[in-house]
Formats: sequence, structure tokens, C-alpha cells
Amino acid sequence: MDFGLTEEQRMIVDTTRAFVENELYPHEAEVERTGELRMELIKEIQAKAIEAGLYAANMPEEVGGAGLDTQTWLLYEKELGKANYALHWTCVARPSNILLAGTDEQKERYLFPCIRGEKWDCLAMTEPGAGSDLRGMKASAREDGDDFVLNGTKHFISHADIADFAITFMATGEEQTPRGVKKKITAFFVDKGTKGFTVREGYRNVSHRGYTNAVLEFDDCRLPKSAVLGEVHKGFEVANTWLGATRLQVAATCLGRAERALGHAVAYAAEREQFGQKIGKFQGISFKLADMATELKAAELLTREAAWKFDEGTVTETDMSMAKLKATETLAFIADEAIQIHGGMGLMDELPLERIWRDARVERIWEGTSEIQRHIISRELLRPLGA
Repeated sequence: MDFGLTEEQRMIVDTTRAFVENELYPHEAEVERTGELRMELIKEIQAKAIEAGLYAANMPEEVGGAGLDTQTWLLYEKELGKANYALHWTCVARPSNILLAGTDEQKERYLFPCIRGEKWDCLAMTEPGAGSDLRGMKASAREDGDDFVLNGTKHFISHADIADFAITFMATGEEQTPRGVKKKITAFFVDKGTKGFTVREGYRNVSHRGYTNAVLEFDDCRLPKSAVLGEVHKGFEVANTWLGATRLQVAATCLGRAERALGHAVAYAAEREQFGQKIGKFQGISFKLADMATELKAAELLTREAAWKFDEGTVTETDMSMAKLKATETLAFIADEAIQIHGGMGLMDELPLERIWRDARVERIWEGTSEIQRHIISRELLRPLGA
């Protein structure tokens, strides 16, 4: 594995970094202060992202995306991750690659408009009683002639307020497995405005201000069978096939924020004076910086190795779980230490550190908690021994 960047990768990193610094950073204070992202601003930045070739860059070339390999895609995600999450996720959108699992008709209706910036998607899995245990979901869909009828509630659904449709996972039956009875899951396209489908305002979140969540309610919501994504009862197979790299994306954006926080800490330690010398000369500060840099390097190497394996077709769940676990916990460590180095100024909103510190907290929860990642890793260690 070559850790050096190709000329193309350097160009993508430089282009993305310049876009983030020039087009996203200037709006962070407004979004953090108001907790909202104005649609006029979304459209303005979206147009610039499309012009720069950064929009929907996660998609294959044959459908209008950039066709990046996983390593290059994560370098791009790392640079975007340095900015306020709402700004980069909404304005420089990456449509969910689960849309690639659709039929030709579904791609025309949902995928291509998302790639062109005409529509937004959202993914609805989590429920009030089913977070890490998705098989425990209670929201269900039953067949009724040529239709399915959906009932139940989803919550914590990111940016559902602006999404034009939801890719929604519903229980559609049960099956007997060696570990007991499990729910069969089916994925559906549900258009906003469909009778029986309601989007309600979600919860105020300490992390990622401006990046909203919503509650979705389904009350005898009737859909044609053509709304099924993939096959009936095969929703988990669809999700596992097409959402596999999501944990690596989370890892990459965490690396970006950790790098930004470390940069501020190093600069401050080099210029701030106390007791007649730069504070970076005190081991209490310099050793913190050394530990921060080392942890960041370790997290980046884990993530880049997993990305390389993904492209080689040899990646395992454990590889991706290790990357996600290490990167998210490293971000929390670096954000906290960066604030400690800055002292009181680290908690002021003149700097991005208090935001990075707040935002870091959710990363150890969504897309699989740190406990779930540890379960996956330990399971691979123990299963060969029959434990």
C-alpha cells in the first residue's frame, strides 16, 4: 500500500480544501448562532459546488458522479469534514449510494435528480425503541393487494425536513434463525406529500447545529409495490451491500475536524506566552501535542488501510469498525486537549474548538455506537475459538 498521494488526489484535496475555506468557513458563525441553514444559502453554495465538480462526488462516473475510488473519496470527505457539518453535508451533498440499488425507473425518479442537485434524500431506519438493535423495529408494512400499507414512527432522521423523499426501512414479517425469531426488513421509497406520511420537527441537538433531524410518522401510508427498493424482505441485504463504507465516511470527517483542532492547538502553543516563554516549551503542553499528533496519525492509518482494502475487495466489518472507533474517539480526545491548551479561550465561540468539541460527541453514537464497534471487533476475535 502506497501512502503517498497521486497528482490527482493532491488536486482533489487542494480543490476541496480551498472550497471549504472560501465557501463554507465564512458561514459557520451564522449557522452556529441561529441553528438554521437558510435555503437561499444552500442553493448558493450548492451551485458553486456543482460548478467546482464537488457535488455528488461519491457517485460513479456512469451516473454523473466523480467516480472516485474509496481512498480518494475519503480524502475528499476529510477536507469537507473540517467545516460545520450542516454546511458541507447539505450544500455539498453526497446522495446516499443506496440509491444505486434502485431499478432503472427508480434511478430516473430519485438517483439522477439527487445527483443534479434537484432533490435530496434521507434514510429512515432508527426508531424510538430501535437504535442499535434495528431488528427490533416496530414500524411495519403489510401487503394489501398490489400495495403495501406502512404504519409506525421513525426518529433521529437527518435532514428529513428538506428531503424530497425518504428511503424507509420497515418490518415486513418474521423468520426463524439460529438465534431466534428475527424481523424481515424491506426498504421503500416514500415521497414527501404521500397520504399518511408526516414529517414532524425533531429534537434540538448539542452537536452539528443546523443539521436537523426529524420524526417521521406513517399512518396507513399506502405505497405501490414499485416503491420497494431491492427485494421484499431483503432490506438488510440492500443496506449492507450499499452502505458499507458509511462508517469510513464518518471516520474521515472526524479526521478532518481533529486535524483542524490540532492545527489551532499547535499554532496557539507556538505563540502564547506565560511565565516568560512560549507555552509550547512546557512539557505539560508539548507532550499533549505529541500525543494528539500520534493518535491522529494512528487513526488516519487505520482509516486509509480500510479504504485500500475496500477498493481491493478484502475489507472486513472489523476493519471498518476499527477505523470508525479509533477516529471518533481520537476526535473527542484531540478536541478536549485542544481546548485545555487554549484555556478559557478554547470555550469561546471566536474559535471553532468549542463547536468541534460539541460535534465530536455524536460521532461515537450514530452510524453504530462505539460499543457496537467493539462488539464487532471482539466477535471476530472470539468466534474462531468458539466463544
